[in-house]
This record gives sequence, structure tokens and C-alpha cells, in this order.
Amino acid sequence: MSSKKALLIIDMINTFDFDGGEELLSNTKSIVDPIRKLKNKAKKADIPVIYVNDNYGLWQDNMNDIIEVCKKGKGRSIIEKIHPDEDDYFIVKPKHSCFFGTQLEILLHQLDVDHLILTGIAGDICVLFTANDAYLREYGLSIPLDCMASETKEDNDSAVHIIEKTIDADLTRSSEMEF
Repeated sequence: MSSKKALLIIDMINTFDFDGGEELLSNTKSIVDPIRKLKNKAKKADIPVIYVNDNYGLWQDNMNDIIEVCKKGKGRSIIEKIHPDEDDYFIVKPKHSCFFGTQLEILLHQLDVDHLILTGIAGDICVLFTANDAYLREYGLSIPLDCMASETKEDNDSAVHIIEKTIDADLTRSSEMEF
């Protein structure tokens, strides 16, 4: 049975204006191009691309307002490279997991998605919590390790260890993923 996939890009629209933000920004730079290439590959395969992002307290604003606020921070160069396209989905989240307090699960159901490809930051928090929630909801999971970053390599390695130990996820590098 073939699965219907969706690509999630987590928290890449970011100010990086917080404690540890400089370190996270530095580590994020290496995952931008792999995520962009994976996004292009997903679009060619007609796989939906869903940005799920922190709201930065902008509860009454839309995607463009959040992007403009984040561009004023240290993440401008990242945002310019990975800006959502018009046909991408954009979901605002209040906490770490992409599922908590969002319409993600409803969207995935309407798109008939049963397999998620998780990318983004922070690997040890938002990606990990989303992976856990997706696993509990019985979604198939792929988490290309070259598309996930945390504040420190040690934090990222710890998240990978937890994912390997407890979550049945495909950790194939993005360049080797087949759609």
C-alpha cells in the first residue's frame, strides 16, 4: 500500500532573537539548502508542503505579517531562502508540537496524508515533540537528519537518539529520499 506524504517545515520562519538564538541560527544555515531541495523534490512529486511555525504572539495576524516580523530579526537571510510559496500551507502553532492547538491534524486528514516528512528547528524540541505526537497518531515518519538542527550538536544528537530508540522513523538523508 502506498502512502500519501506531506512535507512539514517546522519553525524556519524565525527571528532567532532569543537566548541560544545565535547558536541555533548558526546550526540552521547548514540545513536550509537541503530543505529547499527536498521541498522542490516534494513539489515535483505533488506532495503538499506545510509550514508550521511559532506565532510570536501575533494571534490576530496572518502568515505575511509573521514573516515580516521575523524578517526584522536575525533570521532574514534564512527566511529569504526558504520563504513559503503561494500554494504552500502555513499553520501557526502556540507551543512546541505542530499538533498541539493547531488545525494540522484536520488538514492532514483532508489531504488524506498518512506519512509525514519532518524538517526544521529545533530538532531537540519542536521536531522531536512533533515526531512523538505523529508517532502516537500512527503516521508514518521520515526525518532526514540533514534537515534538522538544534542549538547544539549534542542537543540534536540527543533528539536523534530518542527518535532512533522510540519512534519508528526513516532517517534517510534528504538527497537519498525517493518519492
